[in-house]
Amino acid sequence: MSEGYGVDSEKLKEVGIELDPTKRSGTFLQRDQEPLKFASFYEGVEVMSVKDAMKKYDWVRDYFWKIVRKDQDEFTKEADSEEANGYFIRALPNAKVEIPVEACLYLHRVGKQKVHNIIIAEENSEINIITGCTSDRSAVGMHIGISEFFVKRNAKLTFTMIHSWHNNIEVRPRSAVIVEEGATFISNYILLNPVKLVQMYPTAYVGRNARAVFSSVIVALEGANIDSGSRAVLKEPGATAEIVSRTISRGGKVIARGQIIGEAEGVRGHLECKGLILSEKGEINAIPELIARHPNVELSHEAAIGKIAEEEIFYLMSRGLSRDEAVSAIVRGFMEIEIKGLPEVLKSAIDKAIEDMKSAL
Repeated sequence: MSEGYGVDSEKLKEVGIELDPTKRSGTFLQRDQEPLKFASFYEGVEVMSVKDAMKKYDWVRDYFWKIVRKDQDEFTKEADSEEANGYFIRALPNAKVEIPVEACLYLHRVGKQKVHNIIIAEENSEINIITGCTSDRSAVGMHIGISEFFVKRNAKLTFTMIHSWHNNIEVRPRSAVIVEEGATFISNYILLNPVKLVQMYPTAYVGRNARAVFSSVIVALEGANIDSGSRAVLKEPGATAEIVSRTISRGGKVIARGQIIGEAEGVRGHLECKGLILSEKGEINAIPELIARHPNVELSHEAAIGKIAEEEIFYLMSRGLSRDEAVSAIVRGFMEIEIKGLPEVLKSAIDKAIEDMKSAL
């Protein structure tokens, strides 16, 4: 257990949480509803619980339920609760926070973890956040996480989320993002370990000459039920979006969604969804969707689902690999997508997570 916190330190490592101030610009650790640790190690960033943030700043309340509706569904209604807590992370104006801020939401006891997070990148700031969500190995319950992101004018926010739950956990994040003029929002999502259910569909509202990028790598193990995707609404001229997903079913059921809506002149978007089925029990349903509400838009998509081609395996075997080694090499190559704009320290955390999958292939 992580000393003094009552959490499994190995589970923290699986999701990239260091708890080391020499490697992070800030840290936040919450077990169930209780923040156990939060601190900032860089003067340009603020990290605290949302309840503490509301005590410090009256204006924080104006950011609650601003882009996620309380009545969106039964889970948002349940998260609208006095017991809900979460993290408040803010990059101050003009701050360049290169070393990541880390945040961990840890499900410890039987029951429901209700979380509401507020993330703000003020004007001309840059911030990288790595968030790891995980649970005790014996935990049974549900994580309900509301996250509202505000990327102000000419700011850049890179948000990397690594999930490592357990096959008794249901996960229902509800997230939305406002990307203001000239700003950039980059979201990376990694799920490689067992889970009972994941249901998420974050939405970015992209302003003039702003950009949103969603990348995801998902492995659905047997028994998992995953309904995951991303949506970008290109609201003003010059807005761009890219959604790239890689999904592998090793017996689990996956719905891989993606939607780009072009609402203004000269917006551009591309959606790419690829799936690989490695088990007879596996199932992947890809749903790419493009919606144009203006005649002068440029939207495109490509989607493909299948199994590993025998000719690829044969080629690698002809180079001296065994069949198992060839399959492993192909799968690893499929998972290792180029994630645009990712800082090296975050890329290393993701590469390690993917590398850890080798033994399971």
